[in-house]
Amino acid sequence: MIQGLIEEIQKIAREIGRKVNLMEVCGTHTQAISRSGIRGILPKNINLITGPGCPVCVTAQKDIDAIVSLALAGIPVATYGDMLRVPGRFGSLNEAREKGAAVFDVYSTEDALKLQEKHQDLVFFGLGFDTTAPMTAWAIKKGLTTYSTHKTFLPAMKALLEMGEIKIDGFIDPGHVSAIIGSEPYEVLDTAQVITGFEVQDILKGILMLLSQIKDERKDVENQYSRVVKKNGNKKARDLIFEVFEIGDGDWRGFGIIPGSGLEIKNEFSKYDAKKKYKNILDKIDFEKSKDPVGCACGEVIRGLKTPEKCPMFGKRCTPENPVGPCMVSIEGACNNFFKENKKL
Repeated sequence: MIQGLIEEIQKIAREIGRKVNLMEVCGTHTQAISRSGIRGILPKNINLITGPGCPVCVTAQKDIDAIVSLALAGIPVATYGDMLRVPGRFGSLNEAREKGAAVFDVYSTEDALKLQEKHQDLVFFGLGFDTTAPMTAWAIKKGLTTYSTHKTFLPAMKALLEMGEIKIDGFIDPGHVSAIIGSEPYEVLDTAQVITGFEVQDILKGILMLLSQIKDERKDVENQYSRVVKKNGNKKARDLIFEVFEIGDGDWRGFGIIPGSGLEIKNEFSKYDAKKKYKNILDKIDFEKSKDPVGCACGEVIRGLKTPEKCPMFGKRCTPENPVGPCMVSIEGACNNFFKENKKL
């Protein structure tokens, strides 16, 4: 099956006869593509670009500085594992822990709720897109104090097209996000799109479907992942999100503010909003100094302007063991995956 898909891709690529830029915008797709070596088997005129699909990578530097500051101020903090290693102006959460701060890595918001029974002032550092937001919303309803950096993903895709910094011929749409929002919302984007699963044959089939659209000059939303993703998505999960969160302006690394992309905790649940609960601590931070690491190209990698190896620090000063920026920290980050892929080669 895989060999047949490769042959079909090669055939259509020859018929198109020009360079085609396809962007995957899901961190799990980035992992799967690198792990399976898909880039290396595609025709030379088919260029796969990694976009802003890694939630750790797109978290703004000021939010990293804010949560580390809370930890250093004696507030217990819990979050997902990769986020503990992202460096900021005051160090990383791991470094704060080494200084005696109460910092915990968790696998779920349920774990964070259990920790809160022992550490009543605990703050959960909530991150991720439409996929993880329902779990955080559920936990907030249960009383989990949260610093939200949750984001909705579609506005970032719109921003990429509107910025026009690179030509994107088609998107490999995010499978996990699509399971929540459905396939219908993508119809507002004026470009070819295919929602795919995460197996090698899923991704290759999605690439083939995109190339067929491009050859036929179509701009449709096709759903290769129909076994999981439905047109209307998961209404119950979306209702839970918007019971607890309201739309705000999201701050994305590499983009800055993207209007309508942030998920902020509603006033109804404000006593569980760490941004309000610890405003006295956060107001003392000069966020104007919260800058991306000097020389780190993570922001450009996220927007597809650079491949990781074009960063002068890649594989030298910046490695998975000693990361400078979040794109090398996260297992879903482009730099981390390109590094591992090149090590195999």
